[in-house]
Amino acid sequence: MSFSERLAGLMARPGQDNVPRDDVPWHLKYGGRAVGIVGGFFAILFGLYNCIGILLGDVGCLVGGILEILAGFVVLAIEAPCCFIFIDHVQQVAEKADQRPYWNRAALYCVIAIPPVVLCLGLGSLFGCGLIFVTGMIYGMMSLGKKGTREDMAAMASPNAMSPVQGVPSTDQHSTLMEDPDSVICGNAGGSSGNGGLVR
Repeated sequence: MSFSERLAGLMARPGQDNVPRDDVPWHLKYGGRAVGIVGGFFAILFGLYNCIGILLGDVGCLVGGILEILAGFVVLAIEAPCCFIFIDHVQQVAEKADQRPYWNRAALYCVIAIPPVVLCLGLGSLFGCGLIFVTGMIYGMMSLGKKGTREDMAAMASPNAMSPVQGVPSTDQHSTLMEDPDSVICGNAGGSSGNGGLVR
């Protein structure tokens, strides 16, 4: 593959998904990518700063800084592979990550953001890894999917909601009842109503 073909492939990637996901709001999609790029950059920068801790004999900050740098490289390689245009396999890794469900990326980002903070608790590791963790949370929200419409939620909450198994309206009046908090707290001692503590 020539250099110009690789450059064209990398520049075409950020605006489009390999797997169409129409149920994800645009502000989450682009916001997650932007926070990931900024977080990866700051994780590398503050990871280098934490590595200076070896001058003071702090091995934990050295290891935490190295892990923070690696986490920043992973996030940047997935979110902005155009930053690593001269490394051959970064584009393939980014394409494979785009084909996976969003919760995989959310779990990866949240897991790799925790060890540097545990090893070297400081403002640099909290900020750099915190942005990576926020990126993981954004991808976690994206994996939940689109919120239902108001009409759909009202239909599911109504007492005549269709049962998902039989497809017939539910006529069980206990489905709309809730327990009386007073009878649960008091343990039904002395003042329970005749319907077993259930209130309409």
